[in-house]
Amino acid sequence: MEQRSEARLESILRGEEDSRQANFLELFFDLVLVFALITVTERIVVDLSSQSATLRWLALLHGLVLALPMLWLWTTTAEITSRFDPRHRWIQLMILVSAFGLHFMSTSVPDMFSGRGAGYAVPYVLLQVGRPLLLLSALRGNKAVRASYARRGVWSAVSAVFWIGGVLVRGEYRVALWSVAIAVDLLGARLSWRAPGMRESTGRAWAVSGSSNLPDRYQQLLFLAVGETVLSAGLVYAVQPVTVAATAGFVVAFLSTVLLWRIYFYRAGKVFADAISMSTDPAAAARVGGAAHVLLVLGIVAMAAGSQIVQEHPGGHTQPAWLAVILGGPALFLIGRLRLEHVVYNRISSRRLVGIIVLLLLALPLAFGPPLVAATAATAVLFGVALADARQAAGRPLEAPSPPPRSN
Repeated sequence: MEQRSEARLESILRGEEDSRQANFLELFFDLVLVFALITVTERIVVDLSSQSATLRWLALLHGLVLALPMLWLWTTTAEITSRFDPRHRWIQLMILVSAFGLHFMSTSVPDMFSGRGAGYAVPYVLLQVGRPLLLLSALRGNKAVRASYARRGVWSAVSAVFWIGGVLVRGEYRVALWSVAIAVDLLGARLSWRAPGMRESTGRAWAVSGSSNLPDRYQQLLFLAVGETVLSAGLVYAVQPVTVAATAGFVVAFLSTVLLWRIYFYRAGKVFADAISMSTDPAAAARVGGAAHVLLVLGIVAMAAGSQIVQEHPGGHTQPAWLAVILGGPALFLIGRLRLEHVVYNRISSRRLVGIIVLLLLALPLAFGPPLVAATAATAVLFGVALADARQAAGRPLEAPSPPPRSN
């Protein structure tokens, strides 16, 4: 019986020699996320375009409550496929069901806070509670991993109370309850899902396989978000009247996207997986690096919403909430990149820190100009950071990762 349990476990866990590349099902799940992020961006833009100043500011909170659960669902799915063999039929079925759940959630985004709350919350709860329970039956040969997923199920059940409670109310009451729910989910992960009275696992909750699949998946998440920005900008420009201002907004959006890729890729983003493998605490480094990528993606989503606002309203007065996404998006991206730099090189990048400060200082003068000028200024700041990176690297050998002794 014990040998059968071990064989069953070996058939579902990812081997050390497995390729780090994502398989087709994982990429299919990523495509679903692209559509989900587009719906979030569209919803933010609708609220930002409101005549109500209150609703324009609430768009920032709404976007966070919409994006974080979807990104967290992607993160937990990527963690499952990093730990378990995605070629196993039950893991493949889990990925497909997760993709459908995420897709169903995204269809509820346009009317989520006033109507179709169940279409967003119920699939999320079923996946976050159901998947750990299903994995428990396949983990009888590994008590440490089994204990980890049992504790995850408990934390997800606690947050489910707030998710379902939000379905029963509407408006800002729903936003408040769902804000608590996602906070519980993220806090549980930060605490490695510790639960009173439950067995602590001997391994790390965020353990990664020798294949480095999870770090590469985070890189793919970043590129997905960048691709969503390109797609959103193109779709908006395609239906806009062709004017000089609209075309300029489209060009600025594309240039800013290229700069995001350049700033991320040089060089911490390129060697993130290598830094994880070199770290003395790979699990903690993967967790912190993953959080950095979520910040990067949130910044990109905010920039996508800002670029749409700029293309639709290139001239005229810049609303304060518009400025928050136009400048705040790049600032949030640089904060995430700052965090990633520390994971990979154990340092704080002064160039990115200066870029964040400049974006904050520009907020006041840019509040008196049109949105297109604000977007151009934000792109100029990103260009300055990218140029400083290039000058720093000129004539020097490629820098090897030097992760901190213990990420925190």
